[in-house]
Amino acid sequence: MTLSIRQAMRADVPVILNFIRELAVYEKAGHEVEATEATEASLEEALFGPDSVTKAAICERDGVAAGFACWFLSFSTWQARNGLYLEDLYVTTEHRGSGAGKALLRHLAKIAIDTGCGRFEWSVLDWNEPAIRIYEAIGAEPMSEWTRYRLSGQALATFAAG
Repeated sequence: MTLSIRQAMRADVPVILNFIRELAVYEKAGHEVEATEATEASLEEALFGPDSVTKAAICERDGVAAGFACWFLSFSTWQARNGLYLEDLYVTTEHRGSGAGKALLRHLAKIAIDTGCGRFEWSVLDWNEPAIRIYEAIGAEPMSEWTRYRLSGQALATFAAG
């Protein structure tokens, strides 16, 4: 068994879109996914367009796509440095336990170090014990004193309109 990680390419958009859907189902939120085949073009633009701030990597096991990671740079005013924020990490059911998830995390940690980031952060659902065990095993610490907020959909539009 050989694991390899490579930068995602435009041709990977259908695979990434499928991974996004599978991740949403795993997170019990499949009904919330707005990314469909009809939005392949918007996903391609978001990942590979000239104004893209997002990057993706594909993990392959023996040449078969086993998972992906999607990330972007954030910024810490306290550190006066960029950070790397992991938006999504997903490994297919049949490849879990192969080391693919840890390999993707290590790949991103190296990118964070190589680009001078002061931190590497992500969120995890509080019930996702398998992921939490992996994160704690690699030395990640939960940020329990912070509560994440979100504006989206109509609430975002209403607030923006004043």
